[in-house]
Amino acid sequence: MAARASSHLNEEEGETECGEQDFPRAYKCSQCDKEFRYPSVLKRHMQTHTGEKPHRCEECGGQFTVLGSLKTHMQTHHTGEKPYRCKECSLQFLYPCLLKRHMQTHTGEKPHRCEECGGQFTVLGSLKTHMRTHTGDKPYRCKECSQQFSRLGPLKEHMRTHTGERPYRCEECGSQFTRLTHLKRHMRIHTDEKEYQCEECSRWFNTMYNLEKHIRTHTGEKPYRCEECNVQFSQSDILKTHMRTHTGEKPYKCEECGRQCITLSNLKKHMRTHTGEKPYKCDECSRQFTQLSTLKTHKRTHTGEKPYKCDKCSRQFTQLSNLNIHMRTHHEKPCIIDVRSGLEQTVQSAAQFCS
Repeated sequence: MAARASSHLNEEEGETECGEQDFPRAYKCSQCDKEFRYPSVLKRHMQTHTGEKPHRCEECGGQFTVLGSLKTHMQTHHTGEKPYRCKECSLQFLYPCLLKRHMQTHTGEKPHRCEECGGQFTVLGSLKTHMRTHTGDKPYRCKECSQQFSRLGPLKEHMRTHTGERPYRCEECGSQFTRLTHLKRHMRIHTDEKEYQCEECSRWFNTMYNLEKHIRTHTGEKPYRCEECNVQFSQSDILKTHMRTHTGEKPYKCEECGRQCITLSNLKKHMRTHTGEKPYKCDECSRQFTQLSTLKTHKRTHTGEKPYKCDKCSRQFTQLSNLNIHMRTHHEKPCIIDVRSGLEQTVQSAAQFCS
């Protein structure tokens, strides 16, 4: 086992995991100028640039650039053999060098120090990766768009934007993601975990992004402006939807009748005219409705709420349409709503969302 461990290769760095001794290196990589002691190691390293993965796992189809990585994969994923156990926390490892490295998390030992900034690291490979933040070295290049990266991991994540691969899947709802961090953020929807609190109203949110969007409801900030009509919005996705009212784009099509809609939510509402689904139920009288807005309007017949008021005679109405009819018949002009001071949802609903 020890002999096998000494030959275990780090796929990204092209060096041994366990051995950190420096030897004369005569073979240089033409892509990133990294030098190696043996031509065979240089050849393996070149596969990190070409993306070639000639070694395939017969069990699960996983592919690897070097045979050592395949062997490691077979031992960890398909046999579960990990003979080296940590005495502190009982974690088990495949190689003694990995156990030794792990022990530094208990002792706090960081023997490798950066001469530039004084940063300390538990392993030499981490120090070498860190040094690229000082040198600006980015040896890993995307074959599709030539974007360069200082580490192999970010290059692999970036490649998914070209391949469409989404390896991280939510077991609750089946949603798939390109990054593990995105899956973890998504999982808060199911666990109801909310870490970020609004200081104004004490509401909690599952992401900082959602909190920042919410904060704008207090500040009134609307940083996203339509270049066509100058209407401003608090969220970029609402501006994007609004722009379709200018371009005429209606990307969501009903397969039943061919009707096209600007938003997916409007297509779903439209589909209920075919399915007859009425998911919104009144708690007072059990009447059901296809749209939430219709239910809200209906509930005013129970509460007596009349939010639309005539400026001329102070008469009040449950619906804006009724106020407009009143204005035309009694005051000869419709009610004009200032969309900039109203809710952005009003701006959306005022547009022709479906053709």
